[in-house]
Amino acid sequence: MEEQEIVLKDVKSFEPKHIFECGQCFRWNTEKDGSYTGVFGKNVANINKINNDIVIKGIFEGNAKEICNSYFDLDRSYEEIKRKLSSIDEYLKESIEYGKGIRLLNQDLWETIISFIISANNNIPRIKGIIERISKKYGKKIIWHNKEYYTFPNEKELSMANVQDLRKLGLGFRDIRVYNTTRKIMKKEVNLDELKKEKDTKKVRDILLSLDGVGPKVADCILLFSDLKRLDVFPIDVWVRRVMNELYIKQEDESKVSKKLIEKIAYDKYGNLSGIAQQYLFYWKREA
Repeated sequence: MEEQEIVLKDVKSFEPKHIFECGQCFRWNTEKDGSYTGVFGKNVANINKINNDIVIKGIFEGNAKEICNSYFDLDRSYEEIKRKLSSIDEYLKESIEYGKGIRLLNQDLWETIISFIISANNNIPRIKGIIERISKKYGKKIIWHNKEYYTFPNEKELSMANVQDLRKLGLGFRDIRVYNTTRKIMKKEVNLDELKKEKDTKKVRDILLSLDGVGPKVADCILLFSDLKRLDVFPIDVWVRRVMNELYIKQEDESKVSKKLIEKIAYDKYGNLSGIAQQYLFYWKREA
């Protein structure tokens, strides 16, 4: 582990606020200077945008440039994606302009599964607090600039917690779900390495749905926001249902709009870029 700094010169499609506050991640926090500090894998980093450059400082297990290239999806051309999606209609064009700096992170699959089980019927500050307490209790400590940070515990580390332990950390009804899923993955009843090799998104989704606490929306979030990176899925929550109804469906009672109809419209319009379109629409509707 060593301290490293990299500067991404004149990088396009990279706004820290858009990336860290679009609902895809829970371990990044804003600093007084507007930068963001977070823990991912065994790394702690601070991300700051200065003019058109992204300055990344932190302590990394390995080569910082390679780690950040992978995590921040830097080899994918979001400029090209935005050009394609902007040509679909004016609504999407406007949402892309609003959240033009969004990038989808390649987050660790195991951490993403547990994080999004915790996210069910929950709000962002509470989710972040629970994940932080889990990490402090069962993860490994990293000290950087005299401050303590904690890695997210691996399956073995989290399996040390029983249901009561998890309840004490504030998980509520999710405690048994996290407990059961941890054990299932620990015993390789669901093999995450094999899951990453599977090409068929539907098969991967079906396996994720076999995990306790993983319903359709959580499964789609895992598929999109983890290092599985299936861009053809379209997670639907209250904000996405609302924006899709307002823009395209126009039913008086949005709660009666079926998930299947939303998914069909999304795939017909956005195709295999549905997941990225979803993020622009979600962020635009929720923030604007």
